[in-house]
Amino acid sequence: MSLAICSLKWDSALSGQQNVTYDSDGYHLVRFPYGVGEESYDPWHMHDPSKGGTGPSQFPDARSGLIWPSHEGWGVLCALVFWAVDSDPTEYRARFVRDPLGMSTGYDSTATTDSAPTRGAQFRSYTWQMLVHPETPLGVKITARGVGDVRIATPLTLAEFKLAIHTEVGTP
Repeated sequence: MSLAICSLKWDSALSGQQNVTYDSDGYHLVRFPYGVGEESYDPWHMHDPSKGGTGPSQFPDARSGLIWPSHEGWGVLCALVFWAVDSDPTEYRARFVRDPLGMSTGYDSTATTDSAPTRGAQFRSYTWQMLVHPETPLGVKITARGVGDVRIATPLTLAEFKLAIHTEVGTP
C-alpha cells in the first residue's frame, strides 16, 4: 500500500508570532510557512501556495493553513498544538475541517475535541481518519475559551499538521 504524505510545522522561535484571530465560526485556522525547513515535508505539493486562489498565497494568510490532498484515499490527519502559558482560558478546542475557507465543497468540521487546562503550558495532539479528495482542502482549527464561552486570543508557540493518504483503498 502506498502513502502520499504532507507534514507541516510552524515554530514561533523560527517564524515569529502567529496571531490567533477567530473566524465567524469562533475558531482560528492554524497557518504554516511554505517551502522547505522547520521539518516540513511536501513532495506531492499538497501545501502549494498556488492552490486555491487567483494569485499565490503567502504565509500567514488564511490559505497557508490548507493542505490540498494529492490523491483520493483514506487520510490520517494529525495535529500538534503548543499553547503559550496563559491563565485565562478554561477550555481548549481543536477540529479538523474539510474546506475551512468555503472554496470548494463547503465548510465541514469533524473530530472537534475539547480539554481543560493543565498546570503549566498547554500541549495537545489530535488524530482523525477520513476519506479525502483532491478538490477539498483540509485545515486544523483551534480555539481557546474562557468563562461564558468567550474566545481568548491565546498565542501558539508551535503547531504541526500532517496528512498521510493511503492511496490504495480496497473495495469489497
